[in-house]
Amino acid sequence: MSASRTLANRILWGLAIGIAAAVATLVVGHWFPAALAFMQGISTSLLDPFGQVFLRLLFFVVIPLVFASLASGVLQLGRLDRLGPLAGRTFALFAANMLVAVFIGLVMMNLLQPGHHLAAGAQDLLMKEYGGSAMQAVRTEAERPAMTLATVVDMFMPRNLFGAFVGNNRGALGDVLPLIVFAILVGAAGTQLAEDRRLKLQATLDIMAEVMTGIVHFALRLAPYAVPTMIYSVIVKVGVDILLTLSVFVVGCAVALALQLFGTMSIWLRFLAGRSPLAFFRQVRPLLVTAFSTSSSSATLPAALATAHDDLKLSPSTSGFVLPLGATMNMSGTALFEGCVVLFVAQAFGVELPLAQQAVLMFLAVLSAVAVAGIPGGSLPLIAGLLATFQVPPEGIGIVLGVDRILDMLRTTVNVGSDIVTATVVDDRVRATHRAH
Repeated sequence: MSASRTLANRILWGLAIGIAAAVATLVVGHWFPAALAFMQGISTSLLDPFGQVFLRLLFFVVIPLVFASLASGVLQLGRLDRLGPLAGRTFALFAANMLVAVFIGLVMMNLLQPGHHLAAGAQDLLMKEYGGSAMQAVRTEAERPAMTLATVVDMFMPRNLFGAFVGNNRGALGDVLPLIVFAILVGAAGTQLAEDRRLKLQATLDIMAEVMTGIVHFALRLAPYAVPTMIYSVIVKVGVDILLTLSVFVVGCAVALALQLFGTMSIWLRFLAGRSPLAFFRQVRPLLVTAFSTSSSSATLPAALATAHDDLKLSPSTSGFVLPLGATMNMSGTALFEGCVVLFVAQAFGVELPLAQQAVLMFLAVLSAVAVAGIPGGSLPLIAGLLATFQVPPEGIGIVLGVDRILDMLRTTVNVGSDIVTATVVDDRVRATHRAH
């Protein structure tokens, strides 16, 4: 068994143990309130600080990881003016795929509103648990200016760029919006450098991303212990309502992911590639099972290339370009999940995101998914950064940390399935173009 699978199993076992211990504590506390009060005190003084060590290791890497990963991703495209029709079609489909995925996820979260399943008293306790950051989030939401063109410009391009990075009175984490814009500009400008200088810049950014990934790995080593302590602390303080809320969130995410893979991708297959969706998914079923079991798009890439060649009969030049690029850029399942988490945690804390803010969230979830592609556990600090951007307490990511491992297999399956569908559509369009000529 691989190290990543072993870690995932340990985290899931830790989640189960934490929930069981918390429920047992609540049962005992029903008959002996003093015992419950004692364990709540232990949670505040001992368990919560340990959980914060784990969370803040993730927070440390938000700014350098976003910048290095996204700028490097743009640099990898090479000279933007030299991209051919094949690349143009591929990137357009990648963008459309991820935007549709995030849209489906946000619609699902708005329909189910899992964060609103918390009783008023439980929500108050949750806000109290996260102290001033939660209350500040609600106050900031109430004082948020109306969405105008001027405010949009200020959101993406503030006067004080580095002040936005380091917080600027916006909480523990800075604003990710201007950071993303700056990273894209650096990457785009870097593509215009001479080849040797561009490669040096890309190597520097890749080293920075690799170092930040190492810090994420340090944090993940604590996850099997941090997850049970955090879930235990939340349940003994808030009550079992949080379990119902998490269950609705997991079901909503799973349904949204299934709609993206078997709904959106079926429409693409039928109308853009002229293929039967049922027959197609039968052909790629072993590939989807591999993605589900490995939880890694990169590890599934050899199987994807073999399936494209042997079963789908795609052109080697098309599949050889689209699939490796998709394994690092076309992360529709990840983008969907990030959007769902931000909206869910915002609901849990009573921070309402209007439609204009959710439209911005769609765009940022797509860029964040591209930035963290191929980085194990890299989505966690990026989600924390998105939460801070929308004035939601980033510590709220601790609520969903345990179930993240459950949904990881599902979103990886969607990522890989979307890659193979995109390769099929691009191949069909290329063949049609050749026939026309």
